[in-house]
Amino acid sequence: MTKTIKTFFRHVISMLCLGGLLLTSMSIVSCSEDKDDVEEFANWKATNENYWNKLYTTTEQKIKGGDTSWKIIKNYTLDGQHAVGNAQLSYKPENHIIVHVLESGSETKSPLLTDYASVHYMGRLIPSTTYTAGLIFDKSWSSNTFNALTSRPTHFEVRGVVDGFATALQQMHRGDHWVIYIPYQLGYGAVKAGGGTIPAYSTLIFDVRLVDFAHVEKNLKDK
Repeated sequence: MTKTIKTFFRHVISMLCLGGLLLTSMSIVSCSEDKDDVEEFANWKATNENYWNKLYTTTEQKIKGGDTSWKIIKNYTLDGQHAVGNAQLSYKPENHIIVHVLESGSETKSPLLTDYASVHYMGRLIPSTTYTAGLIFDKSWSSNTFNALTSRPTHFEVRGVVDGFATALQQMHRGDHWVIYIPYQLGYGAVKAGGGTIPAYSTLIFDVRLVDFAHVEKNLKDK
C-alpha cells in the first residue's frame, strides 16, 4: 500500500472517530437537557393539583373572612346547568378559576363571549426549582416590565382563548386589573403548549388589565 493511500485511510478513520465523538457529545447534551427539563418540572401534575387545592381552600377562607379582593368564579361553560329531579349540582375546585382583584374599573359592562378584547397581560407558571416566581411563558409587552404609557395591548376574541381566561374576561370591566389563576383543566389540559414552554398539567397565572372590548375588533381602543 502506497504512502498516499495509507495517509488517506488514516485521515478517514480519524474523521470517523471524531464524528463518533461529536455524536456522543451531542447525545449527552440532549440527554442532559431532557433531564434538566424533567427535574425542573418533576411530578408536575401532582405539584399543580396540590397547589390548586391549597389555593382554593385558602381563597375560600379569605372570602369567608370578608376579603372582597379574592373571587372564585365558576367556568362559564357550566352556566345554565340545572339539576334533574331532587339531584343537586356540585362542582369541584377545578371547575372554577380564582381571581385576585388588584384594581377595579368604574364601569359595569363586561365583554361577551363573541366580543373582542384589548388587554395587557403576562402569563406564568407556578413556582418551580429554577423559576421561584414562576416561569414567564408569554406577555403582551416587549420590554422587561409593563409601562402604562408605552406598552401596547393585544387584541383577541374572547372565545378564542382557553376556558379559564374566557371565564375571567366575561366578568371583567374596563380598567380592571386582575391576577387570574387557572387550573390546568381550564387551561391547556394534559398536553404541552406554547411551543413546549408550557408543560402538560400546568396551572396558568395571568396578570391581566382589560383596556377595552367591542363587538368588532377595529372598534377597539388601546388607551
